[in-house]
Amino acid sequence: MIKRDVYMEKVRLFIDKPVIKIITGMRRSGKSVILKLVREELLQQGIPPEQILYFNFESLGAASLREADALYAFVANIARQQSSRQRLKRLYIMLDEVQQIKGWEQAVASFRIDLNCDIYVTGSNSSLLSGDIAVRLAGRYVEIKIHPLSFAEHLNFTATMGEDQEKDLNRQFADYLQYGGLPGIHEMNINTDAVTPYLQDIYNSVLLKDVISGHRIRDTDLLERTILFLMDNIGRIFSAKRISDFLKSQNRRLSTETIYNYLNALEDAFLIRKVSRWDIKGKRILETQEKYYLEDFGLKNALMGYDKDFIAGLLENVVFLELQRRDYEVFVGQGANCEIDFIARRREETIYIQVTYLLASPETIEREFAPLLNIRDNFPKYVLSMDEFNFGRQGIIHRHIRDWLLDC
Repeated sequence: MIKRDVYMEKVRLFIDKPVIKIITGMRRSGKSVILKLVREELLQQGIPPEQILYFNFESLGAASLREADALYAFVANIARQQSSRQRLKRLYIMLDEVQQIKGWEQAVASFRIDLNCDIYVTGSNSSLLSGDIAVRLAGRYVEIKIHPLSFAEHLNFTATMGEDQEKDLNRQFADYLQYGGLPGIHEMNINTDAVTPYLQDIYNSVLLKDVISGHRIRDTDLLERTILFLMDNIGRIFSAKRISDFLKSQNRRLSTETIYNYLNALEDAFLIRKVSRWDIKGKRILETQEKYYLEDFGLKNALMGYDKDFIAGLLENVVFLELQRRDYEVFVGQGANCEIDFIARRREETIYIQVTYLLASPETIEREFAPLLNIRDNFPKYVLSMDEFNFGRQGIIHRHIRDWLLDC
């Protein structure tokens, strides 16, 4: 297993702390590996294997425990056996894909009350922590969000897996843009013939298990047409009417309410991420005209083909995901007569970012720099592009996207 240190550092902060560690993210983004890495560290610290209980609820081997009562009884029995042997020690309970357990939060809350234990769970949908569940566990959990590989992680996986070492940094970045960041692609040595069907299978699995079944969607054709429209319009201001008009052109009809239900289901499964607009002057969130980005852009390329003409939207998606990995809260900035691609906030820090493919003309340079020059605060402002030459001016920093991604 290849360690993903950025996430392990977050988990280590809470090992043996009295909070439930809830690890969330899209299927195949690496949540199970994080659990296994935690188990490996505990073993290295001298924790006996019998004190670490790992359950994968995607496996038939755990099918009999997919009810809260059954799971609680099973784990409590193990705790009693240890107690009867005068070996009352802490249990480390790891529940992988916990959304498969009916009433899982009841079992987990009871473990925390009744047993000497440290609890870790993973889940592939954001509703894991919604509504009554969040209320029941309020103040007793920490969420750790797992994303597909960053470009820095992509380079680490490439080196560790012994892939083609002749590729220079530009070729590595081209691979990253085409294939995305799901860790499993490295087991196929970044081979298009293997990676494309692998990504298509992941997409179908997420769609079936986490979207269609999880939200009881009947018209799967309309759902998929909606997804393909979103994928083809990444980084553009969203309008439910545009989707409706697009479907009408294909002799299909879908209400605005249903469109938003589909979007919520796709967000819930971590396939897409919504970014709200921020009114720079009014300092408030605008409730309409948001943007959507993909959690893994490799899925789009696998489904629709890799289109180099789409690279501007793809680069925006890459930058958005990197900001998410760096724990920024991200908005699209709306000025009086202009738009800022990203306003990113983290604690007391704010940064402004414009993303473009190439600064190929004076008009393009003016278009990208002017909105940032109009912002009068002293927070850092960036223009990110694929240019090898530095066009920075008047305090605005210009970086190659590849190099900015490798800044840590």
